[in-house]
Amino acid sequence: MPGKRVVSVSLGSSKRDSRVEIELAGIPYVMERIGTDGDFQKAISLIRELDGKVDAIGLGGIDLYLITGWKKYIIRDAKKLADAAKVTPITDGAFLKLVLEKEAIKSLQNQDIVNFKEAKVLQITAVDRFGMASALASLAKQIVFGDLMFAFGVRLPMRSLRAVNILGFLFLPIICRLPFKMLYPTGEAQEKPPKPKFVEFFQWADVIAGDFHYIKRYSPPELPGKIVITNTTTVEDVELLRQKGVKILITTTPAIQGRSFGVNVWEGAVVSFLGKPADAISEEEYLEVMRSFGWKPRVEVFP
Repeated sequence: MPGKRVVSVSLGSSKRDSRVEIELAGIPYVMERIGTDGDFQKAISLIRELDGKVDAIGLGGIDLYLITGWKKYIIRDAKKLADAAKVTPITDGAFLKLVLEKEAIKSLQNQDIVNFKEAKVLQITAVDRFGMASALASLAKQIVFGDLMFAFGVRLPMRSLRAVNILGFLFLPIICRLPFKMLYPTGEAQEKPPKPKFVEFFQWADVIAGDFHYIKRYSPPELPGKIVITNTTTVEDVELLRQKGVKILITTTPAIQGRSFGVNVWEGAVVSFLGKPADAISEEEYLEVMRSFGWKPRVEVFP
């Protein structure tokens, strides 16, 4: 089988760009991340330029879908980006993330790497990581979902998956129509100095899970002894967590040359491997292909 090329077009900072060559299941892959510094038009132009020339295009720094237990919602701004490609499949990682992060949490518990049954867990946001949220809710001793706190600044911790589902039913149809920059940092906003918020929840938690940019932006200067479960970390991000006193860093995708690529890139790799649309791939197929790629959660214990 010929080599594959998967490119993530990200609304994030171009300072985090990366390109690696790797062999997966005997197939040479080029995996790239190109940041557009929050410029939607630049992202659309780049997707059009890549369309038909690469095997999959990932959407980075933005979700196409937000998912609850009841429904899947499409973010309007992300759909504009996805519609720019006419030939090459677009992946945002939602389908793989739903499967992979749920499996990762179960694996961490089963292998006694993290005992969630004795842990207090803060998941920064749930609707962008519903697979992780459902697994954590079924295992954790106590849990807080911070969607309203960290995305909208509303001090309303949610302590059950049912609360997340009700929130999604009531508000996601409206939220998904908002400009995406109101929901999530893009471009230079990702490089702003930290602004700790709702610090008591970080201090309360034994495990902090979810999007790294939110963790970086809102966590306090010190996180002594904490376990962080996240993704898309660079070498600099890992060092930042080490300096904060984090005990264990877990990323749900492997590290390649020091960084973990976004799930949108890995979903693109699976889609190009199978030659099927992301939403037509079963949970079993996702896991089978990722395992053939050598997938397992990355666990880094800091001294």
